[in-house]
Amino acid sequence: MIGRTAPTIGFDLDMTLIDSRPGIRKVYDLLAAETGTPIDSGLVVSRLGPPVEQELAHWFPAERVRPVANRYRALYALHGVDDCLALPGAHDALAAVRKHGGRSIVVTGKHTPNARLNLDALDLAADGVYGSVFGPEKGTVLREEGATVYVGDHLADIVGARTADALAVAVATGPYSAGELREAGADVVLADLTAFPDWLESYLSR
Repeated sequence: MIGRTAPTIGFDLDMTLIDSRPGIRKVYDLLAAETGTPIDSGLVVSRLGPPVEQELAHWFPAERVRPVANRYRALYALHGVDDCLALPGAHDALAAVRKHGGRSIVVTGKHTPNARLNLDALDLAADGVYGSVFGPEKGTVLREEGATVYVGDHLADIVGARTADALAVAVATGPYSAGELREAGADVVLADLTAFPDWLESYLSR
């Protein structure tokens, strides 16, 4: 419980604040053409969340994963940003945190420079960006930053919140349904971020 103190609230990026599927799909298609390796980019974007190395391990032998991941990140910076969209309520969610004098931090599995490119392109203003972390690693960042709420769409985001002893707020805009998020232990489940400002107002007034 954070009472009336100004909150530090963490947000996941992909499928929480932004719909990055169009950009990611484009980059995987480019990567497949460049490497000659068949990749089902539709399947890839159906299970976003983990760092790119985990996804690439499904398509490339272990010794190629790191160099291909580096190439993916370079291609993403060039070709993956423009097609991404802010999800409904994303701007208002960050504005709601500012309204209460709080800080918003983005804690994501995405490569930090590319996460910043996405945020800048969509005019999503966060007070800090921490990339290349997943699951419990997110919890380490959240704890270090004093975040007491973490908002995400993935089951691993709930793990991150739990690791930091933060409230796990889940949005059903990613690969998991509201029911699956509840079953995994989310403290709060919202259909999307449009409901976040009212929830935050209510939460902080308790």
